[in-house]
Amino acid sequence: MNSFRVNEVTRRLGVDHPIIQGPFGGGLSTAKLAATVANLGGLGSYGAHMLPPERIGPVADEIRALTDKPFALNLWVSDHDEGGDRIEPDTFERAWPLFAPYFRELGLDKPVPPERGHPRYDEQIDALLEARPPAFSFVFGIPSPRILTECRRRDIVTIGAATSIAEAQALEDAGVDLIVATGAEAGGHRPSFLARAEESLMGTLPLVQLVAARVRTPVIAAGGIADARGTRAAFALGAQAVQIGTAFLACEESGTTDAHRDVLFSDRAQHTTLTRAFTGRLARGVRNRWTEEMAPRIAQLPPFPTASWFVSQLRPAAIAAGRTDLVSLWSGQIAPNLRHRSATALMQSLLSDLEREALDAPPSHAKETIA
Repeated sequence: MNSFRVNEVTRRLGVDHPIIQGPFGGGLSTAKLAATVANLGGLGSYGAHMLPPERIGPVADEIRALTDKPFALNLWVSDHDEGGDRIEPDTFERAWPLFAPYFRELGLDKPVPPERGHPRYDEQIDALLEARPPAFSFVFGIPSPRILTECRRRDIVTIGAATSIAEAQALEDAGVDLIVATGAEAGGHRPSFLARAEESLMGTLPLVQLVAARVRTPVIAAGGIADARGTRAAFALGAQAVQIGTAFLACEESGTTDAHRDVLFSDRAQHTTLTRAFTGRLARGVRNRWTEEMAPRIAQLPPFPTASWFVSQLRPAAIAAGRTDLVSLWSGQIAPNLRHRSATALMQSLLSDLEREALDAPPSHAKETIA
């Protein structure tokens, strides 16, 4: 690990180890998880994209109360798809028949929709700048030049996600500090922004190599990484850090349910799928009844975030009833290799294994850049 402990990523972030905990939205992130990873020398992250603006500052304060180390807050630059800016009455009524049987099955009444299904990014980002986290990670686009300039002025490191060479180059051209090259193996949402997600499904292995050879911005590998072997492989491909999602989501410090964790450590985790069924945006999770029954009806789904709002109204009752067949079970393809149920155990295993393997590692060499 010695040859990897200090590099451009660790220097910019001010962390001891090039390990980043992937951010999770929708209540799956916790201050405890982010702080635990930060205190062990990695970069803890908190997915804030579903938080109203007034909650972002208090969440940052909560993390700071648990650690004096760097951490990241994450937002979605694109907060709606076409037609999803507001939940219009006609959109709601067209979509209701698709979801109504599940509401009846769970004994729920027809819900009353809010004006919007997602907080406004424009308001969230102002709150984030005010909170001044050490790092700002983002997906589904690139913040405006004004925002990136403000981040530099406030010493906030910016971390953007790319699913293609073109997206990585766009992030570099915009002056983003670090680029996460996220392969299709990763759990959760595909954060594509220049092409449809279905057209941006390159795996981590080729994506990291292609991106690292074409940008000067330091690259962080994400997707299919859960242990020291995956981490070392990512470095061999040109990454300077790794972002690990599913392995941290499975830990007791995350905000997911015990039922979800049990699935991640079961044989069911061998069967993931990419689906728009839960939010209207493409995401990877464990197959279940919802993904199977919605598969032929995807075209009937309302746009994001309206679809996500409908599902969120079902989720509490489904969880209370132990119904993993009706809730999202986000998971990357690496889940069958998960071994640790706490973030401390996961980090300690990663660091000790990397330290041991570094003894046999060949000397590193500067990468070649392809124009």
